[in-house]
Amino acid sequence: MAQGVKRIGRAFGETMISIGALGALLATIVLIDDRVREQVSMRFSGRTVSDELHSAGVYAREIGHVVMMAARDHGLEHGPVVLFAVAAVVLVVLMLTLRT
Repeated sequence: MAQGVKRIGRAFGETMISIGALGALLATIVLIDDRVREQVSMRFSGRTVSDELHSAGVYAREIGHVVMMAARDHGLEHGPVVLFAVAAVVLVVLMLTLRT
């Protein structure tokens, strides 16, 4: 029983660390690129809750597209940093899928 609680606590902690890392990565991209900052600010200003819930998928896709465009543009200039960011995302996905 105690091992089950420890395992759940560890999995929860690892999930929180992964979410925090993704949040830090997104915050860094927002700080670096004006296009991403503009898209994020447009999405979170002046909308009602029902409007936000209704178009959340569209917003996520558009923000993802802008982030990918910014990553491509900055990837040409800052190859090692982009490689590190991609490796970080892959590791986070693996950590979340291969939890024990």
